[in-house]
Amino acid sequence: MKKSIRSVWKIQYFSVLVTVMVVIITQLTLVYPASALRVSASPVIASLFSFSGTRPSNLGIKEGKFAPCPNTPNCVSSQGIDDLHQIEPFSYSDAPETAFKQIQTILENTENAAIITAEPNYIYAEFTSPLMGFVDDVEFYLDEQENLIQVRSASRLGESDLGVNRKRIEAIRAEFYL
Repeated sequence: MKKSIRSVWKIQYFSVLVTVMVVIITQLTLVYPASALRVSASPVIASLFSFSGTRPSNLGIKEGKFAPCPNTPNCVSSQGIDDLHQIEPFSYSDAPETAFKQIQTILENTENAAIITAEPNYIYAEFTSPLMGFVDDVEFYLDEQENLIQVRSASRLGESDLGVNRKRIEAIRAEFYL
């Protein structure tokens, strides 16, 4: 009897510990505007946790469209058709090339972003959370017919992102309109 009570207590203690760790880590990895906060996790801590996942095979533009967001709430897209995933595209008043170069410059100056593909009308970047190494795939498409920059940001792993992808795009938008 004492042994089973100890086992139950250990399981409950472990569950509470894991929950507290997840909350703390989530708070540490929320995306803030690029100019507001620069945080680097210790390389030792970062090497302990790496949840990068596999790069999706459906990235890119096909007939002027991004891949649709999955049914999970960890993706936003300016081409989304439902309220959960939909986010406004960026509008611009400069020359299209100038506006798109500005997006590229913002990404180049964002510490946790790595540009993987930079073409005249398409940019693909990976954002890595500093502590746990979660990777989000972020795409920008210069839609010159509509005079807009379309955007899509999606987590590779998990179901909920606690709004990180939406916050990231809004932070980039705020910097774009400065």
